[in-house]
Amino acid sequence: MRRLDVTERRARLGVRHFLSSPASDPVEATRGLVVLHATDPASVFLSLYARTARVDVGTIERVLYEDHSLVRMLGMRRTMFVVPVELVPVVQAGATDQIAARQLRTYTKLFADAGVGDRNWLVQVADATARAVAARGEATGAELSADVPELRTQVRTNEGKAYAATQNITTWVLMLLSMQGRIVRGRPRGSWVSSQYRWAPIQSWLPGGMPQVAVEKSRAEIVRRWLAAFGPGTIEDLRWWTGWTLGQVKLALAGVQPVEVDLDGATGLVLPDDLELTPEPDPWIVFLPALDSTPMGWTERSWYLAEHGTALFDRSGNIGPTVWSDGRIVGGWGQRPDGEVVYRLLEDVGADKADDVVAAADRLTTWLAGVRVTPRFRTPLERELSAP
Repeated sequence: MRRLDVTERRARLGVRHFLSSPASDPVEATRGLVVLHATDPASVFLSLYARTARVDVGTIERVLYEDHSLVRMLGMRRTMFVVPVELVPVVQAGATDQIAARQLRTYTKLFADAGVGDRNWLVQVADATARAVAARGEATGAELSADVPELRTQVRTNEGKAYAATQNITTWVLMLLSMQGRIVRGRPRGSWVSSQYRWAPIQSWLPGGMPQVAVEKSRAEIVRRWLAAFGPGTIEDLRWWTGWTLGQVKLALAGVQPVEVDLDGATGLVLPDDLELTPEPDPWIVFLPALDSTPMGWTERSWYLAEHGTALFDRSGNIGPTVWSDGRIVGGWGQRPDGEVVYRLLEDVGADKADDVVAAADRLTTWLAGVRVTPRFRTPLERELSAP
């Protein structure tokens, strides 16, 4: 069995994730990671800044909202991602369709229990909303509520609990339509760090609508792309990253026929033609944002995280902003109220690398141009560094 040690894994991470040398454009950078984490809107922009030469906010916005080369959608693990447009039908069939079916059942029960309506009523409201989105071309939830009055229907949730609340069903219906691949999130209201999106028909990105792809074929393709970007990895890494059952992962792997390798005692997987060693890249330093796709690519992280998890992750397993050196995490960063990027190294990187870290922090401060980025999931070190 071929052995691929930590040095090889770190070299692959640097090269394939465009951290040791930049991608030519945001789409190439996104493809290098399969998908970009997009739970935090700012993470998309900061992930692309870290991986793309001379990219600015306007260029990223153009790719997302004008060129329609990238699509924001729910996918694996019921997580929000930015996906290359050609991969959208694959993610839809391999992950999102199953999520949509589950959510339809959930919302149906919720509305029925509240005395609002049954499944047929929900389907009718969703259909009317999809037609309203198509008629407008792009619209906010408030605008669509004016077109479809049923969206203003209110439901009481978590009755009897301290966090009980009454809310309109607008967001739920729009989420369901997006999970079904009928509408997509367009340009946000406000700045690039906003999470309040306008909605557009799927035809804005896919002129013929959402193509149908066989589930087995789509899952095999997702696994193939993950192995190309993140391999070597373990079956458990794949099970965690996809959110599939172990049986579903094994079925998808059967369609790829990976090769087993030795990961210092653990059994890893790579594509059959991916056993060549990676030339060691030049030294590199990178600041990655919270929930970046690289640190969230594996569930077994000791080979790049070391003992820094307590400071850099929250209690739910969400990673905060990190400082990387040559394929491993060496620190974390935050942003002061005045916009300055500050950091703390958690291990000694040597004088030359320490100077590179200072320069990288200064460049990021300049690029952010005073825009404050606060991660949705705060971690201990980020909170401490960002305090006034």
